[in-house]
Amino acid sequence: MNENNFEYLRSQLRYTGFGEALEIELREKLKQNQPDFTLYHETYPEDRVARTTLNFTRAKEGDMYFFNSYKVEMQKEDISNVLEHTFYIDRTGTFTMKEAQNLMLGRAVNKDFTSREGQSYNAWVQMDFKNPDENTGFKINKYHQNYGYDLELVLEKYPIAGIEDASFRENLMRSLQKGSLQEVVLLRQGEHSRHFIEACPQFKTIGIYDADMKKMDSRLLKDVKQIETVYETVGDIKKKSADAGLKSAEQQPAGETKNRRQRRSPKL
Repeated sequence: MNENNFEYLRSQLRYTGFGEALEIELREKLKQNQPDFTLYHETYPEDRVARTTLNFTRAKEGDMYFFNSYKVEMQKEDISNVLEHTFYIDRTGTFTMKEAQNLMLGRAVNKDFTSREGQSYNAWVQMDFKNPDENTGFKINKYHQNYGYDLELVLEKYPIAGIEDASFRENLMRSLQKGSLQEVVLLRQGEHSRHFIEACPQFKTIGIYDADMKKMDSRLLKDVKQIETVYETVGDIKKKSADAGLKSAEQQPAGETKNRRQRRSPKL
């Protein structure tokens, strides 16, 4: 067995979120020196069970093995329908197990990717369950930076308790960027209410659920003070524009104003 190869594969398992639980089995599989082998992993995200098959292949020459991909099968414990998707391990952008599970739960993930030309870029990604992909399972939609989704600006529109604290805001954003459902407290009309939120880049907003995980209309939960401030600002601009127009008219000579009005009048 190639000890360096074992260390490299063990690091990959840790990086992708499978931890140390598979290390003993990994070592045993490498000792068998088969052309390929699989490892199995099972977790229980939220109200579902996720069974993962990890695929390894030996190089055509030498004794090096490679972690090529892992397939996730996810289903609710009381429902027979199973969602399947294969995630590949490559340099363009590998999803961790947690990110993969969040994608299969329907949520969006923010990641740094590398194009085939070697250019780095950032994007939000979300699984499209209406469009299957024969190679992986489902198509994954990408929302690049020029799409215009700014999570921090979106969060500022809602009365989230503690959002003004930089450390809290950064931790909240980091969790949402990984695709997690995050618990927050909303302050509305002097009352505190417990909610769960998720990032929704496609619609440039956030998804909000109540304490019982029922989806709510996020438009109705925006900060009332911010809305009032916007209206006041718009009203103030309109008032200033009207005052400026009136003052300009008062400063003009009567004859000039009359001539201007005559020039504007259509000919009969």
